[in-house]
Amino acid sequence: MRKPFKYAAVFSAAALALSACGGSADDETTDAATDGGTEATSDVKVGMAYDVGGRGDQSFNDAAAAGLDQAIEEFGIETTEATAVDGEPESAREERLQQLVDHGYTTIIAVGFAYAQSVAKVAPENPDVHFALIDSTDAEGENIANLTFAEHEGSFLVGAAAALKSKTGHIGYVGGVQVPLIQKFEAGYVAGAKEINPDIQIDSTYLTQPPDFSGFGDPAKGKTAAEGFYQSGADVVYHAAGGSGGGVFTAAQEANKMAIGVDSDQALTAAEDVRDVIITSMIKKLDVAVYEFLKREVDGAFEGGALEFNLAEGGVDYSTTGGKVDDIKDQLDELKQKIIDGEIEVPTAP
Repeated sequence: MRKPFKYAAVFSAAALALSACGGSADDETTDAATDGGTEATSDVKVGMAYDVGGRGDQSFNDAAAAGLDQAIEEFGIETTEATAVDGEPESAREERLQQLVDHGYTTIIAVGFAYAQSVAKVAPENPDVHFALIDSTDAEGENIANLTFAEHEGSFLVGAAAALKSKTGHIGYVGGVQVPLIQKFEAGYVAGAKEINPDIQIDSTYLTQPPDFSGFGDPAKGKTAAEGFYQSGADVVYHAAGGSGGGVFTAAQEANKMAIGVDSDQALTAAEDVRDVIITSMIKKLDVAVYEFLKREVDGAFEGGALEFNLAEGGVDYSTTGGKVDDIKDQLDELKQKIIDGEIEVPTAP
């Protein structure tokens, strides 16, 4: 049963300053206490298993890391981090999760749907360990919390923004890997754009097909895809491609066009030389989900099952950094309220 999850949605970005310790760029994990002068004071020990790109991808993984950092600062939990490697076999993900368990970590957070199969195998074998699986309900169990989001609802709003800002009536979408989750972003984006302009032209592409998940960590592929769209007349491109989105922003800068970020407010997190092309981002509050999950862990209130963070609860939204959508904010907020009130039902598949 899907249970909406209530939470305090506002956290200061400045408060998310501490970095979790033990971060690695490969399949290794490190036992260590927290950095930054924060002494471990909680019995909860957290193993964070990032997807490809890991901490520093300026998007999906970094958004999750921000929630971990907040929990470290507030609760003094002991943590370690490990990161998936592009092209690795499924057995490597399973081994990574099991290593975290074997090193004594009581709570394991698997960042991304690509960990679903591994969590489904490792969690039942370790019933006393609590697992959080982000972006998937494909692994279920009494010791698994599934942290999911209404990406299609947030994408609807940035699709509307793209249509309102486009001067050519032609926009684009770059997905990292063609899987149902990333197609949710496309579905919402297309629906939002067509709500504004039913005749708008929308180009869509995916950088890779499963089992190749490199589309989430290949800026060169992202740039090539966006360049093709801009050259064919699109003037706004939205990406849901993780670290590959950096290439989309570079293409927008070079073409003097517009881009839309994803997961975090990328006008704040992307490379400084491309931030000006980002008119808005579809914010997916992984930081809130991770923080709230860990808060419940510290409080001894773990609950398995699906916890959905949707638009009504502030789990997804659009950003206004830079003021580039200030002139259309009233229109976007009106659409937002209609979704919350049920007047607009956003599709979940293209």
